[in-house]
Amino acid sequence: MLKRVFVAPDPGRMRLRFAVRAVLGIGLAVVACGLAGHSLPGAVTGGLAALLALFTVADATVRGQAVTTALLPVVGLPVLAAAAELHDQPVARDLTFLAVVGAGVYARRWGPRGHSLGVFAFMTYFVAQFLHATPGQLPELYAAVLLSVLAASAVRFGLWCYERLLPPAPVPAPPAGTGLSRVTTRQAIQATAGAGFALVVGQLLSGERWYWAVGATWWVFVNTTSRGETLVRGFRRVLGTVIGIGLGLLVAVPLHGSAVPTAALLAACVFGIFYTAAVSYTWMMLCVTVLAELLYGLLGVLEPALLALRLAETGVGALGAVLAVLFVLPVTTHTVTHAWIQRALRCVHACTAEAAARLAGDDTADPTARVADLEQLLGRVRLAVAPLVHPLNPMLGRKHRARRVLALLDDCAREIRGLAAITADPEASHDARLAAACWRVEAAVEALTGGGDVAVSTAGALATEPALAHLHGVERALGDLAKPLRAPSRSPLVGA
Repeated sequence: MLKRVFVAPDPGRMRLRFAVRAVLGIGLAVVACGLAGHSLPGAVTGGLAALLALFTVADATVRGQAVTTALLPVVGLPVLAAAAELHDQPVARDLTFLAVVGAGVYARRWGPRGHSLGVFAFMTYFVAQFLHATPGQLPELYAAVLLSVLAASAVRFGLWCYERLLPPAPVPAPPAGTGLSRVTTRQAIQATAGAGFALVVGQLLSGERWYWAVGATWWVFVNTTSRGETLVRGFRRVLGTVIGIGLGLLVAVPLHGSAVPTAALLAACVFGIFYTAAVSYTWMMLCVTVLAELLYGLLGVLEPALLALRLAETGVGALGAVLAVLFVLPVTTHTVTHAWIQRALRCVHACTAEAAARLAGDDTADPTARVADLEQLLGRVRLAVAPLVHPLNPMLGRKHRARRVLALLDDCAREIRGLAAITADPEASHDARLAAACWRVEAAVEALTGGGDVAVSTAGALATEPALAHLHGVERALGDLAKPLRAPSRSPLVGA
């Protein structure tokens, strides 16, 4: 786990930039709230709003990111008002919270913007419970949210908008479907059911801190699709919370809310959340847990008993998520993995077709853009298959086949990248054999996605031309994929 965080590749120092900019943006937001005369609850609300504006907004273009950021208060402020107004009406408060959970997850069907707005709505309601917000505090909290989103935007889109120098990142849409066959619909129902369980049991544990359990359920569902992904994420959340609580006992409790060292540690936690998010959910949750402990220290309520309660509530929330994905409209790992693999295979064919057209003299053909799409799709495949290759998965045969599929898809991607590099050479010329090789790749993809026989030609086995060699490599990898992808039901990679 340590290796994944500190040795994981960081091309272009993107994770480092992401984390440093977050510290700057959130720091500026908190300072602005302080200069505006806001109370500690107002500064906490503003800091969270800035964190979410910098963390969750992930549209493909800078313009899209700016639009989504501007929409955050439009969604968040009415939710904040509802949470404050219903503070003394437990039944209405709880039902509204569950409605926010369901709507927040359902909104993911509208892509990154829907996801960002759903997360912001949920966390706005959550922070109102965290701070026990009342109607009288609303003007200050409104001002803190608006000021902090503005400060975060000034850093993200003005001071340090490094995305302007990068090509738009392709964001693959989730697998389609209608009604209950659509993953987002099922997940919305699952999340609501799991949050309902967490809410009830969490209130039995604590009438004041019950919302921790609901929050744990919510965050287990974020960025997951299948049953297996959710189970793994739940385990990692509990593990990160346990380690974070242990660290909090050593660091946060002895500080007793001392302002200067607490502020320094809060900045370190913010950096850790943003820097580790892409490579380790466990480490991210460790940082989130310590950050929450430091905030409770500032509020003057941090003590060991509170940390024990947080662990119990987190366990309840994770259990709620697990029960929901197991028994409420379950989405199997195979269902999701199959959908992403199908899309990745079709993208492989599109890449080869673009490369062949470019070599044939079509200057409008651009295999490089297709390669970027393929990389994004393979990332989603890896995420979907992660439960099958997890170290705690006891089904060794299924794990072996999942690793085999990932390795062969990586082979396809490597050959495609090589082919795209060749087409970038202005002196590269078209060979009639390239068309035949591309047709064979197309036939192999159609066979894999349609259930036909995959035949691998030996015509290009000894090819010395780089383009033909890469195409034959793709063809060979596609042929080898037939066996693990067509395993019968209940065999490895299927039915998880």
